Amino acid sequence: MHIISQIDYLASAGTTPWHRASALSKLLLAAGLVGLAVFSPSLALLAALQLVAWTLALTSRLPGRLVAAAAGYPLLFSTLFILASWDGSWQTPARLLLRPLTASLSMVWLVGTTPYPDLFAPLSRMLPRPVADGLFLTYRALFDLLGRAEQMWRALRLRGGTSGPARRRLTLAGESLGTLVLYGFERSERLYATMMLRGHEGRICGCRHFAESTRADLLVSLAGAVVVGTAALLWRAS
Repeated sequence: MHIISQIDYLASAGTTPWHRASALSKLLLAAGLVGLAVFSPSLALLAALQLVAWTLALTSRLPGRLVAAAAGYPLLFSTLFILASWDGSWQTPARLLLRPLTASLSMVWLVGTTPYPDLFAPLSRMLPRPVADGLFLTYRALFDLLGRAEQMWRALRLRGGTSGPARRRLTLAGESLGTLVLYGFERSERLYATMMLRGHEGRICGCRHFAESTRADLLVSLAGAVVVGTAALLWRAS
């Protein structure tokens, strides 16, 4: 199963309190963590936020591979920027590492515990309808395109498309990419025609239960209180 498909499945099939909490409360908590990670001037606060983010990710019972990927990608892409911005102190690279790492772990926790309709429902009320519906449809189409790409790659390997001269491999790769693009356009046209036949009136993400509170929201509120209290104590700490 592709990693994105796996996250989507876990978000719907998970049984932890984080999965049972409302999407709105988790969105607010994740937004607060990301905002503090980006704007915090305090290294001590960044370290505390990092601890909170790891706690959220590990207690959500997400596979270790997903959490490790969320932790590894920021390190990979931040290395060159850290080397270019290093001023001789250890505080600067520490800040540059903790900011994206905290943000990525928070977002993995959010998307790994919240079904995609609940994630897009608040956006459909804040963004123009065409934009929100476009994001929703793009997210769903992504899984279909990934599955199609995996099937195509498997067929190429079975038929010897990954062997031979480099020129031949590049030609086959280009033809496969073109086929995938055409498939995406065709799928979009079919989907639009189906929606019109079923009476589409301009809104897809119409679910309203994303803000319904549950007992699990108390745990999210507790985590939010910890984050706010920590920020108040350590905002100016060096």
